Amino acid sequence: MITFRGVEVGFAAETIYDDLSFDVREGEFFCILGPSGCGKSTSLRVMGDLLRASGGAVRVDGRPPDEAWQEIAYIFQSPRLVPWRDALGNVVLGMELRFDRMPKAAMEERARDLLALVGLAADMHKFPSMLSGGERQRVAIARALSVDPKIVLMDEPFSALDLNTRRRLREEIVSIWQKTGKTIVFVTHDIDEALVLADRVLLLSNKPTRILDTIEIAEDRPRTIEGSAGLRAHKAHLHALFRTLAPDATEQVEHQMEARP
Repeated sequence: MITFRGVEVGFAAETIYDDLSFDVREGEFFCILGPSGCGKSTSLRVMGDLLRASGGAVRVDGRPPDEAWQEIAYIFQSPRLVPWRDALGNVVLGMELRFDRMPKAAMEERARDLLALVGLAADMHKFPSMLSGGERQRVAIARALSVDPKIVLMDEPFSALDLNTRRRLREEIVSIWQKTGKTIVFVTHDIDEALVLADRVLLLSNKPTRILDTIEIAEDRPRTIEGSAGLRAHKAHLHALFRTLAPDATEQVEHQMEARP
């Protein structure tokens, strides 16, 4: 579904990628993991035609990103809802911006169905200020799905939420992915999050970014790290790889471990 071949990206004198190659399979849940500043979010911007690569080749559903952007929806770290529209109106907004000729009634019907899918059927007329952080992010997920994309790009969407809400939304996004069959590319710096969610985990290094490892995860869902010897082994392996990076990357990992209950 997505292919990077020898991709090069740089800003001014800084090289982000000088030869990055990987694939994302159709329908898979693909996590891009790495330390802060390694270029994880940059990869999503390249996929979504928000940033042009300076070298190499990128294909999205067999086409360059600028020809395939309608196959993509983006979910950011913050929900980015407009405050003057209720939840239903925010989901409809996504369709208004993407579709020229879709009748308003059809948009609202789809929005209601998607808000029900994310557990907000009873809250669709609440404004963002009346919703919790997790509820606002669910509205953002419904808005992304409303344009019926083949690919959903998720840029650390749960990082600003408390631990219990993150766990609950991880379970919900897996359920939504299983029901819809979308291809999901999910960026995170949280090892546990990647292992709980992904079919495959791509681990990136510090800049200039290279691939340290790609891990296939065959564990059944729902998953818990504590309940699986295989996931615990993957976690130990990923921690060991993080420790080969710069000290700041190691500190991120150790901070995650200290934050676990």
